[in-house]
Amino acid sequence: MRTPYPSDISREQFEAIRPLLENARKKTSPRRVDLYDVFCAVLYLLKSGCQWRMLPSEFPKWRTVHAYFSIWSEPRKDGSLLTQALKKNQVGAARVKQGRNDSPTLLIVDAQSVKNTDTAGQKGYDAGKKVSGIKRHIAVDTLGLPHAIAVTTAEVTDRSGALEALKGSHADLSRVLSVLADSGYTGQPFAQGVQACVGATVQIAKRSELHRFAVMPKRWIVERSFAWLEKCRRLWKNCERKLDTSLQFIQFAFLTLLLRRL
Repeated sequence: MRTPYPSDISREQFEAIRPLLENARKKTSPRRVDLYDVFCAVLYLLKSGCQWRMLPSEFPKWRTVHAYFSIWSEPRKDGSLLTQALKKNQVGAARVKQGRNDSPTLLIVDAQSVKNTDTAGQKGYDAGKKVSGIKRHIAVDTLGLPHAIAVTTAEVTDRSGALEALKGSHADLSRVLSVLADSGYTGQPFAQGVQACVGATVQIAKRSELHRFAVMPKRWIVERSFAWLEKCRRLWKNCERKLDTSLQFIQFAFLTLLLRRL
């Protein structure tokens, strides 16, 4: 038995996704490591922001942990195993638990520019926010749960990134009727793109003309979702060589958040 860490989830919570993760590869010999310990090791790295080689020795070897994370992140027909565990397992279950339909009718979209570290492999420059790095695009429901996520280099516009995220998840968004966005998404091309992708209309939430601080209705929800990600030090900056790795860590963070609510 290893020493538990504050970042760990309970074994009961992990059981909700264990069958899915166990089917990542066919077993040709008995597994020598506990998948629960592997999952908690990735979670420790995500929460603490340490390097793979700096994982505590009580966890399985870092190469083993990294290998399992790579397997869970592999692209598949229905998305990676982390994508399946998040969207098709936990997000729908969390909505049903709240008395909602498993698929939303309203989505709120936004983007977040994140600075790169020297180890990051891909980057762009966001001239509006003066940030050199990547950009995270998410679409959440009124509970703040993610239904579409995309990671691009920072020079990609918010509109293009949002369409990329929606296209990647359009099969699960058949009930969406409206997409709420800020003034950065204004324009007929974006509205037409959303209509063609998910068949929804676009609502633009405008700021107060009096130039005073005011909370825009429902717009704060997506900002709270970004704040949830900021609880993971690994996500404070982008240090990943590939954009897909950044995407998988974002999904891992949201997945853990939902598992803790079980």
